[in-house]
Amino acid sequence: MLSRRRFLHTTLLAGAGVLAAPLAGGRRLLGAARPPYSPQVLDLVARTTVVDMLGLLTLDWDELRHWQRDPVSFGYPDYYRLAASGVSVFHPAVDPNARDPEAAAVSYLAGWNTLLRRQAQFLVPVLAAGDFERARYEGRVGVLLGLQTSEHFRTIADVPRFHALGQRVSQLTYNGPSRLGSGCKVAVDQGLTGFGREVVEEMNRVGMAVDVSHCSERTTREAIALSRRPVLVTHANCKALAAHPRNKTDREIRELAESGGVMGITAVRSFVKARGRATLDDLLEHFLHVAALVGVEHVGIGSDCDLDPRDRTTGRVRDAYRIEGLAHRWRIYDIADGLLRRGFAEPDVELILGGNFRRVLGEIWAAA
Repeated sequence: MLSRRRFLHTTLLAGAGVLAAPLAGGRRLLGAARPPYSPQVLDLVARTTVVDMLGLLTLDWDELRHWQRDPVSFGYPDYYRLAASGVSVFHPAVDPNARDPEAAAVSYLAGWNTLLRRQAQFLVPVLAAGDFERARYEGRVGVLLGLQTSEHFRTIADVPRFHALGQRVSQLTYNGPSRLGSGCKVAVDQGLTGFGREVVEEMNRVGMAVDVSHCSERTTREAIALSRRPVLVTHANCKALAAHPRNKTDREIRELAESGGVMGITAVRSFVKARGRATLDDLLEHFLHVAALVGVEHVGIGSDCDLDPRDRTTGRVRDAYRIEGLAHRWRIYDIADGLLRRGFAEPDVELILGGNFRRVLGEIWAAA
């Protein structure tokens, strides 16, 4: 039987003018200048609840603010573009980078909640494990709210307060030092602070996921050791393949996996390859490295970009996201196709596309 989600997926692609007739054993997505995807790839993505654990609906912050101030401005074309991407659930976390982190976080979550409430025919908040499948089967786009900072936690009481506002993931630090610990670009890595330890314990208690993507190595490892629940790296790559401060060492990846955690691989060029041009095959190597190191159950997707990361002035893909062979609008299909080509079985690709993050978030949220 053709599920509603799968029927809607095909209908949306056709309605958006992006699904073409079969071509030599595959189908070409019109207007994308892509090689044909095989029926195997299209069917695999269609039946999978795909989770991008750092997937932005837009990198145009003016557009996002417009949607949140005037939710009716988010219309069918916006919905079609997101739904046709193959992503079922987006996690559009940011660092507000404000003088008053608490006020900025309240405003950020309020804007999202207004948009989610007013455009419920298109969007659904992901607040519990069952909402992943709910989004897919109802044909809506899931939005999982989180922040790439925990500076808005002024006291421990703020953790349950922000959980009540819909926040389900919180990154402990951004790149620099904070009240909670050291970020990945600090001169001296001092690890978690006392307050940071208290926040981790309270996040465990209320069922909020601990994200260490931007944390220093010591902060990452101390958070993993302290947490009673699995810890996430929602968006980072492997330092063994690209020596960037934001990437994770094999030791961190092993300890993350031992905690039951999952690591989302990003499509940021400098995280994929430290120097020179980066290709889709370079990106795939990071998935393969984690899978070989700790098992396919501990790797997922955290793209760290939107579906069209172009410079609004030049119209060209921003250099930070230029990866040859990867079309960001269709990245789920490119990644699925690439993983199959590299020898992954279909069930393992389904885990990478979303099954692993759905499993681990269900475990974390069940803690509450």
